[in-house]
Amino acid sequence: MKSLPVFKKNEVFIDHVTKRFGEDLILKEVTLRLRPGKVYGIVGNNGSGKTVLMKCICGFLPVTAGEITVFGQRIGKDVDFPQNLGAIIETPGFLTHLTGRRNLEILAGLQRKISKAQIRIVLKQVGLDPDMKKQVAKYSLGMRQRLGIAQAIMENPEFLILDEPFNGLDKHGVEEIRKILLDQKKAGKTILLASHNEEDIRILCDQVYEMDAGVLTLLRGERQTDEEEK
Repeated sequence: MKSLPVFKKNEVFIDHVTKRFGEDLILKEVTLRLRPGKVYGIVGNNGSGKTVLMKCICGFLPVTAGEITVFGQRIGKDVDFPQNLGAIIETPGFLTHLTGRRNLEILAGLQRKISKAQIRIVLKQVGLDPDMKKQVAKYSLGMRQRLGIAQAIMENPEFLILDEPFNGLDKHGVEEIRKILLDQKKAGKTILLASHNEEDIRILCDQVYEMDAGVLTLLRGERQTDEEEK
């Protein structure tokens, strides 16, 4: 009889997750435990399965086999999407005819967790002017990325999933966002990120994994075992 995995309700647990698209096997029995106050990095070539894994954790894609549990709730069974999650996956999507601040106000209106004043604060935090009248359509790639990060962190989520969060940022912007993420870690948030930049991974991550053809392998950091939780 298979023993049940041991994990806490403040953890994220990916348990032998497999994902197929037709005959194509994209994820092969991926198992990973994510704990609060830690940053987990995934490296790998394009098409290796990193983004598919992130989409499965977010509930955007159903798994073929295995199970994903976020803070005690099974994705696709107890809930469709994780609660208390902020994410950037691929290119952040916004209403391009509106300003960045108005985009965030519309998104914040869905759950009504934060005020307009708090939105102004988070825009300043990521290096954007909350009073800027420019439409998102006229934003540079770096400005869109800053707006995407603002969207991910603005409601103070406990879990962040960030797919290439530094894309399009200049050196100064990268340093600013790294500081924000380290502050999030210090506040006890759980962070999963993918980056092609080795320095980002080295500076930010407590554990680093490689995804290759759907197989996840630990590269750096202590191997996790259920014995740690007993």
